[in-house]
Amino acid sequence: MALEMSGSYELPVTREKAWEALNDAEILKRCIPGCEELEKASDTEMKAVVVSKIGPVKAKFRGTVTLSDFNAPESYRISGEGDGGIAGFAKGGALVELTSSETGTTLVYKAEAQIGGKLAQLGQRLVAGTAKKIADEFFKNFAEAVASGDA
Repeated sequence: MALEMSGSYELPVTREKAWEALNDAEILKRCIPGCEELEKASDTEMKAVVVSKIGPVKAKFRGTVTLSDFNAPESYRISGEGDGGIAGFAKGGALVELTSSETGTTLVYKAEAQIGGKLAQLGQRLVAGTAKKIADEFFKNFAEAVASGDA
């Protein structure tokens, strides 16, 4: 099952500060809903453990997060792939773009996700709603983190 999502957020910081935060494993860990572990394996790859609940199925995904297609401080691609054991798998990515605005920076994302296994049997509406909620929660958390100066 494939899903597509997009959105935009206003960040009250410079584009350079937003870029730094997008490349900071500690900040990403705090912003990813259900993230239990996020450790840098290299400059472009992180190992992740994320617990997620979609409808009645709760799964612990173990996998990798990869950063690519760098165009500092304008854009990059963040991709993830996780194995949730019996629940199935999830993988996806987002192109994240930063543009300067009057109030700081506008972050725009276009994301796609694929799921398989038990999760794919839950129905597209439920899965799509949950995926959009997780994406919105991540970017809301990220906006709050950079606004509060945690970044």
